[in-house]
Amino acid sequence: MKETEIISELKKGNKIAFKQLVENYQKMVINICMGLVHNHEDAEDIAQDVFIEVFRAVEQFREDSKISTWLYRIAVNRSLNFIRDNKKRKWFWSFEESIKNDSGEKFPINSAETPEEKMESDQRAKILHRAIDSLPKNQRIAFVLSKYDDLNYNEISEIMNLSKSSVESLIHRAKINLQKKLYTCFKKRCF
Repeated sequence: MKETEIISELKKGNKIAFKQLVENYQKMVINICMGLVHNHEDAEDIAQDVFIEVFRAVEQFREDSKISTWLYRIAVNRSLNFIRDNKKRKWFWSFEESIKNDSGEKFPINSAETPEEKMESDQRAKILHRAIDSLPKNQRIAFVLSKYDDLNYNEISEIMNLSKSSVESLIHRAKINLQKKLYTCFKKRCF
């Protein structure tokens, strides 16, 4: 089914169209949620909420943008709400989570990796996620959409409802802020 057909059928309450929508966009939605919350189970829960919201609010979809743009916006908002609501909770995914493939199976871990090297890798991942999480909201969103979801500036500007130059600036500032935070941590021997 094409996007217009999916939306048309969703507005009629067609469950097959909903299933098609989920199949087409589930991976994308989970990836954006994962990029913001850094926990696979939470990302899957948020993605489920995203699709429920889409099913309930499909009548409000104006069709002046792509479905993927609409889903990104909902996923980003749901993820940020989740983070806000659970701020006291720690947001780290394990090294094991970061090396899972799309089917959920683990890639073989290099048997030459010592326990110390694995611990150091885990610590570096935690430091990187802390640094990303500490970015201002719009910088964090633009950076995650660019680096985790590999979207171009035009796509990000459409999702965030900003000009392309604003997106470029946000990503540039995010990179500078991350460099400063990680350099400071490196100097202090955080890992």
